[in-house]
Amino acid sequence: MTSLIYRATGAKPGELRAALWAFFYFFCLLASYYVLRPIRDEMANQIGREGLAELFTYVFLAMLVVAPLFGWLMSRFARKTLLPWLYAFFAFNLLGFFSWMQVGGEQARFTAQVFYVWVSVFNLFVVSVFWSFMADLFESDQAKRLYGFIAAGGTAGALAGPTITTTLVASLGPKNLMLVSASFLLVAIVCIGMLRAWERAQNVDPLARARNAQEDVPMGGSIWAGLRDVLTNPYLLAICGFLFAYSLLSTLLYFHQVDLLKATFTSSIERTQWLARVDLIVNVGVLLIQLLAFGTLMKKLGTRFMLVAMPIVSVLGFVAMAAMPVLNTLLVFGVVRRAGEYAVSKPARETLFNVLPAEQKYKAKNVIDTLVHRTGDWLSTLLFTGLGKQGLSMVHLSMLAVPLALGWWGVAHWLGGEARRRERQSP
Repeated sequence: MTSLIYRATGAKPGELRAALWAFFYFFCLLASYYVLRPIRDEMANQIGREGLAELFTYVFLAMLVVAPLFGWLMSRFARKTLLPWLYAFFAFNLLGFFSWMQVGGEQARFTAQVFYVWVSVFNLFVVSVFWSFMADLFESDQAKRLYGFIAAGGTAGALAGPTITTTLVASLGPKNLMLVSASFLLVAIVCIGMLRAWERAQNVDPLARARNAQEDVPMGGSIWAGLRDVLTNPYLLAICGFLFAYSLLSTLLYFHQVDLLKATFTSSIERTQWLARVDLIVNVGVLLIQLLAFGTLMKKLGTRFMLVAMPIVSVLGFVAMAAMPVLNTLLVFGVVRRAGEYAVSKPARETLFNVLPAEQKYKAKNVIDTLVHRTGDWLSTLLFTGLGKQGLSMVHLSMLAVPLALGWWGVAHWLGGEARRRERQSP
């Protein structure tokens, strides 16, 4: 039984406790988000496609504030102190939404806009901080063995979240689900404490002791250090290009989804349940890949293959959307692409940060995961909205996405080779 657990987790003796706590930590984060995701997406459907450009602009502006604010916090507060308070802050925000909806603000357009922006910031921010913590906690070799299992924790949470929403949204309503989401965040704080305890117990060599001591003091440096590193470091710029291409094509697919759902369903409850069911399908596939295949694929095929897989899927998928622009095509393409992103591309992309210094793991990574990601969403929204106003149909936009996906493929190929070179040079 013990050997089976070690095989499933990829852990070596002494790592199992950390792997399990990290699994549960990520479970809580994504369960918290996926309880909210169908509610957010239904609010977007109520606002309509014409309001999406405005929403994405608000999200982009929020990220312009959040990125330097996070840099300021990292410069002045110790990492082990800051992380629990960040999750507590977001849990308190959810209590605020619950209170607002209690007094009748649930159906207001303003509430839908604020909630959409908040969830979009919350999702990227808490997940980015999680993976920064993992990159700080584990070395590159550990990351390649453990990240698949740890990511599976998030997938299990992403299964639990929409299950809760699908089951309870009709009887409880969206506002009471805010409390469920907040509860998961509070449990995540406990997980952080347990992982810190494990890390302290590993301080058996001078390097580990020095790394742990660094977490007890503020990181220092400029609040703009992350943005400066992103703009001047070719490796980080390539990661930005990879994520920007992903954001661009994901936004286009999201637009397709809004159009096709409105054309297919007339009921808000039906759309919410359809979205939640799709999340369930995606996350079952992700969980199977993460638990049964990720470690083997990473070991046998390497980081480069894992990074180029989703660009190749996107090329084929947008060709299919151009040929058959219907909901079933979107369903198949969307499920395969999202499952591949979460199970293959995302964990592989996170290993790219393990060879970086601590400041870049937190500050630069957060800029990439939040500001760059949402900048891609914002610009792509403006682009595709403008092209739609010029009369370009779903078929035309899908055809335009194909060369973009090919460019994404090229960036992924270069990144995979550069990551391998840096690993060989690291001490």
